[in-house]
Amino acid sequence: MASNDIISSLGAGSGIDIAKLVTQLTAVERAPQQERLDARKEKLEAQISGYGQLKSALDSVQTAMAALGDNDLFNARSVSVPSSDVITANKVAPGAQTGTYKIEVTQVASAQSLAMASQSDRAAALGKSGDLNIRFGEWENASTFNVNNDRASLKISVAATDSLDSIAEKINSQNAGVQASVLKVDGQFQLMLTSPSGKSNAMEITGSTASLSDFNFNSTNRTATQTQAAQDAELTLNGLKVTRESNDIDDVIPGLSFTINKASPSESLSFSITADKSTAEQSIRDFVTAYNTFQKSAQELVGYSRDKDNKLVRGALAGDSAARTMISRLRETIGGSVPGVQSGFTALTNVGIRTERDGSLSIDEKEFSAAISGNFNQLESLFATRSSSTNTAVSVNPGTFANRAVSGTHDVVITRDPTKGQAVGNAITHPLATGTSLVASGESGGYSFKLNVGGTQSDTIELTGSYGSSAALVAALQTQIDADTSLAGKGVTVGFDAGTGRFSFASQTSPTDPVTFSAIGNQMGALGFTPTAASLTANDMTLALDPDTGDFVTPLDTSAPGDYSFKINVNGVGSDLIQLTGTYANPQALRNDLQSLLDSDAALTADGAGVDVSFNDQTGKFSFVSRQSGEASEVSFTQASPQMAELGIDNSLTAAGTGLTAMTHSFSTPTLVTSGPGLDYSFKMSVDGIKSGSITLTGSYASVEELRADLQSQINGDATLKKAGAAVDVNINTDPDTGVQSFSFVSREYGSISKVSVTEASADMAALGIASSGLTSTDGVDVKGTINGQEGFGAGNVLLPALDSAAYGLNLSVSEGATAQGAFQISFSRGIAGELSKLIDDFQGAAGVFKTREDGIQKQLDGIKEEVSLLDTRMEGISARLTAQFTAMERIVSSLKDTGSQLDGLNDRLPFTASS
Repeated sequence: MASNDIISSLGAGSGIDIAKLVTQLTAVERAPQQERLDARKEKLEAQISGYGQLKSALDSVQTAMAALGDNDLFNARSVSVPSSDVITANKVAPGAQTGTYKIEVTQVASAQSLAMASQSDRAAALGKSGDLNIRFGEWENASTFNVNNDRASLKISVAATDSLDSIAEKINSQNAGVQASVLKVDGQFQLMLTSPSGKSNAMEITGSTASLSDFNFNSTNRTATQTQAAQDAELTLNGLKVTRESNDIDDVIPGLSFTINKASPSESLSFSITADKSTAEQSIRDFVTAYNTFQKSAQELVGYSRDKDNKLVRGALAGDSAARTMISRLRETIGGSVPGVQSGFTALTNVGIRTERDGSLSIDEKEFSAAISGNFNQLESLFATRSSSTNTAVSVNPGTFANRAVSGTHDVVITRDPTKGQAVGNAITHPLATGTSLVASGESGGYSFKLNVGGTQSDTIELTGSYGSSAALVAALQTQIDADTSLAGKGVTVGFDAGTGRFSFASQTSPTDPVTFSAIGNQMGALGFTPTAASLTANDMTLALDPDTGDFVTPLDTSAPGDYSFKINVNGVGSDLIQLTGTYANPQALRNDLQSLLDSDAALTADGAGVDVSFNDQTGKFSFVSRQSGEASEVSFTQASPQMAELGIDNSLTAAGTGLTAMTHSFSTPTLVTSGPGLDYSFKMSVDGIKSGSITLTGSYASVEELRADLQSQINGDATLKKAGAAVDVNINTDPDTGVQSFSFVSREYGSISKVSVTEASADMAALGIASSGLTSTDGVDVKGTINGQEGFGAGNVLLPALDSAAYGLNLSVSEGATAQGAFQISFSRGIAGELSKLIDDFQGAAGVFKTREDGIQKQLDGIKEEVSLLDTRMEGISARLTAQFTAMERIVSSLKDTGSQLDGLNDRLPFTASS
């Protein structure tokens, strides 16, 4: 019966859940391996999260540091402007010039407005055709227009089908600053043109055909009506008179822009611009706070900390050497010297910012305050990017790849200066240039003189050029005087009165100082430099002379009882009391002593006032002649003792010199007329590879300078050149020996792309030295040089260091004259803000620690996924095997149960076992 019990217990009817049993057995098999994988995954995901937290903390530091990397932060300014409707302060830029200012507005700028003839229909075709040539400049009077060569001229092509509206649209489309509008006035329509403000931006309009005469506003035809004249804004700044073309002014006080609203001559506005240090100070404090927050977060990530229950918590990146290295490098950068900063503040510790033992930063308030208040200008180089060059013709600028440049100094040699392409014209043969220029380059010293201002004597002032007008002479004389070191501070200005034809010289610093002349060259008479010196002749002497020897009959003994003394005034300078004390045998001996006493007088010599004494044997009289010429030349006796009358001297004697006279040289020049029957002054140019359209001169020119200004304006106003951004400067060249003049056309671009040539020219242009052949054209060249011994790449005036060299990422802008200064150095520093930002960028870059570690961690996570997948497969196999085993067992149990049923009652049926 025992076997029967066992079989019964294993039967299907025992209620065993094979599926559940298999699942449980499989789970038991999987558990230790799954726990190991889960633990690894949790740790890796914690590391990923930790790196995310670390990156976020670094971003906060970088954000705080970004403000300190802005150079403008350390040049911030604040301005206090009183409330007024006279001016409006618009903006104070970083680095604005600090100081206290007083402004008085005496005149506002206005734009010229011209109204054209009335039309009944604004949209109707006018039936007029040709070109409207618009030039900009200053109307000196109704017949004299001075071209503004800094503003390109306009050419508007008008077709017969054009209306007022379409002409206005054509003008406005040029974007040249001219505003064209069609106004309705008393039922009629008028085209109104308004120029940019400023008296040098007034318009001159000339139509190329008679049909366009309604638009003319020039020296011979003013059909258009001027409704408003152009004028400059006028103001005084701290007593200095200033004029500007516009009412929006941003260059009077560097860094401050303001708008003039109205004139108020009697109202002065006072305001101050001061350095704003508070913003930079707060930004530094904010950085320290941000860094300390980062430091705390970083230490919790790579080390251990306590939770709210004071339990020790292991950081997500504890034991991660890469994270610790990043934090260590950041700490080294914070605590070390800033690469490239050679002087001043070179590290944070210099300004009182210390690194504590736990890695946090602290501020020593005493040292920090001293740095802010006493050496604020040094903070910029500590925190922000700075670059400099010891070559005055080279500037250094960080380029797109500046993050790859090595901080510090780099050795540079410019081996070839950049140049601009140019074309030099032939000699100008028109009488405009050849007629009556003053050539002062011949006889050496012929056009020279010395100037004495209030006792201060100049060096020799000499004219050596060729001058086509009195204005050119004034400018040359002013330049020479301004360059004279002896007259520095005297503020001498040169003037010319066209009415009298006389030059004038005056001291603006000391208006009462007398101005006299000496050492006048023999050619200066043509310029009116014929002043005379004061020459005083004494009265007759009362002392008897020997007719044979000329000696005194009785020697003159001035030491005997009596008083032989006097005072003399020379050129406004009074002498000390001069006393005769010797014995003189003759007048010549007396003259010699008088000369010696005058030359040694302290008062006269201190102010450079000299006088020459002579004695005329024929007249028996002494003469006293000033050594300076001019209206200020003066000699007079202001005091004389009675005994001096014996020598013919008393205090009634006085003499004065004469000043400059009218210039005898005439600059009369024939006017060049370029428009009219049979005249064609047209040409075409190629500038930097861009070909212009036809450029036609249509004006009248009274000087070569007027012609030069219009040539430049016309060329730069060409639509094709203007669209391409190609432009030239037109210069006048004067041969120093012959005075022959020619034009040169110089591109405004540097380098090998810089080329200028005249491609076509009419026959009339030959008289101006402009032709399609025979001109000397020189192409520009690119700059060449080496940086740290490696050849750089030159493009125009920009020199780039070799690819991947130490200085790669810096751009050198080179001007002409750099080569002459020889080898030099450039310096570059990112400042601590730039170094930290670069370090963080490197950490977070494509090849940085963050990417490398995150990729590595992700690779491990992917490996765990694969392991889990393999584990799943293995567990599926185990499950299948167990299921198969239990299924087989179930079949066996079922079979046993069937057999058991058959055996039921068998015992009773077997022989010898039947019950009786």
